[in-house]
Amino acid sequence: MADLEPVPEDWSNALVVVAHPDDMEYGGAGAIARWTAQGKNIAYVLACRGENGIDSMEPSVCGPLRVAEQIASCVAVGVTEVEFLDHSDGTIEYGLPLRRDIAAAIRRHRPEFVITGNYRETWPGGGLNMADHIAVGRATVDAVRDAGNRWIFPELGLEKWEGVKYVAVASSPLATHAVDITDSFYASVVSLRAHKAYLEALSGDMADPATFLRSMAENAGKRFGGVLATSFELMTL
Repeated sequence: MADLEPVPEDWSNALVVVAHPDDMEYGGAGAIARWTAQGKNIAYVLACRGENGIDSMEPSVCGPLRVAEQIASCVAVGVTEVEFLDHSDGTIEYGLPLRRDIAAAIRRHRPEFVITGNYRETWPGGGLNMADHIAVGRATVDAVRDAGNRWIFPELGLEKWEGVKYVAVASSPLATHAVDITDSFYASVVSLRAHKAYLEALSGDMADPATFLRSMAENAGKRFGGVLATSFELMTL
């Protein structure tokens, strides 16, 4: 495989758009911590509240708990602005309502850099991706274009935004770029550990933040000079 290129950092404002609480923390939070430490402004938008994500917990209890954990997780990497779009966890559908909601967020926040989760059918290594991730990632890519066209979703009453320069897809099997997270790796572990209730319901490697994230970072670093790294599939507009 070819070496990964450095992610451009010639931007000031970014928007993270993912499906669930914890999605960005499984691999992408180290990059977020690096960028906020540089003084960049980053906000999060989540399509749902993760209310159906813990089998042993009723959705009415789970949703508010996971929201609180996500907010704490964001604080650990220097992010204080977090929004939830209230689509239904586990049954998020790609379509105009989702694109409209994400386009509205892009117009509100006016980022130069948009980060979303892997929307490919598989993860690096071949594991099967899930429908919510695919729907939200694909809708985010499309909503970047939607947000820049004033004739699309005019009912939002928001000024169009054509200022997005890059879209970065975290944990993509088609990664092209990477970020050195050597100095922000610990913050990424703390960020994932904030999802305490969710982690307690898991088993295996994903229940151990430090081990899981270090393995991901070392694997990405094999194509990025041997440092701890986070990889992205980068699209330039």
